[in-house]
Amino acid sequence: MIEYLCSMLKNKQDIRLLNADELKTQVLAMGEAAYRSKQLDEWIWTRRAVSFEEMSNLPRAFRQKLNEQFSFSPVVIDLEQKSIDGTVKVRFLLPGHLKVEGVLIPAKDRVTACISSQVGCSLSCRFCATGQMGLNRQLTVAEIFDQVWLLQEKAKEYFDTPLSNIVFMGMGEPLLNFSNVLTAIEKIHLEKGLNIGMKRITLSTSGLVKGILKLAAMKVKFKLALSLHASTDEVRNRLMPINESNPIEEVMQALETFYKETGNRVSFEYILLKGINDTDMDARRLAVLAKRLPAKINLISYNPVEGLTYQKPDEGKIDRFMHVLVEQGAAVTLRQSRGGDIDAACGQLANK
Repeated sequence: MIEYLCSMLKNKQDIRLLNADELKTQVLAMGEAAYRSKQLDEWIWTRRAVSFEEMSNLPRAFRQKLNEQFSFSPVVIDLEQKSIDGTVKVRFLLPGHLKVEGVLIPAKDRVTACISSQVGCSLSCRFCATGQMGLNRQLTVAEIFDQVWLLQEKAKEYFDTPLSNIVFMGMGEPLLNFSNVLTAIEKIHLEKGLNIGMKRITLSTSGLVKGILKLAAMKVKFKLALSLHASTDEVRNRLMPINESNPIEEVMQALETFYKETGNRVSFEYILLKGINDTDMDARRLAVLAKRLPAKINLISYNPVEGLTYQKPDEGKIDRFMHVLVEQGAAVTLRQSRGGDIDAACGQLANK
């Protein structure tokens, strides 16, 4: 399979790197009618063709021209693991022997796909396995789309149901791959793509103010989650270096603008770290932040990462933290960690 992908890529451009206008320009340059670009688009994004020979309604001479100039570089799955709790982790193989991971999380009434936006991550969050990798490169629109397509097929295979939700909470910071992520979401949403509703798609960010404001200005319809993990700049600076240039107050103001422009409720992701961000005062400050929007708080017990010394609080401490939040009038859910035995839980994705 690797040799196959490499041979197709040699000296040819991946046709799925072209946007609709560029595809039409190329088709016209080959002397074909403009409508052929729409046929091509359907084969690429609706039928997920991986060769021009499959495109049976295109003239053979045209297919030959396309094959001489362009290639396909489809994402493939090269490893699967299933957790004792039913969670499925897959490793995706990309061109250049690069790999990213995705996760299928089954629940009683839904199957959620957690997908990646970058190969690695540049933000170096101290508690995150992906953050220890550094950034290799951005994922393309097609590579993001393919993850969802392939996880859709795996959902049907393992759970006999299509995907119900998608979360951009895998490897990478989605807002640092802004254009590709937004274009991929649009293709995932469109009826001729994967036909997944915008309200069932959640983008998670570490808090890039400029990116959040761009989403607000675009009045996006999908949901937004903030990886917060601290209630003060002092603690968040230590955990997440991005906070030094995007402090909590500036992020909150950007989120308030996002909520005003889109009407979409924001969620806060908050990983509880023993002795670091788990005090009653942390809970009270967190509640104050959440009620500014309003926002729902998703509490997450820390999932251990090899080589890191962070620990999760004991159950009594977690219960106390939740009690204080509820007492303060905050909307809060304790998210049960899934897939920890296969390093598929929150913060553990690192191509291990």
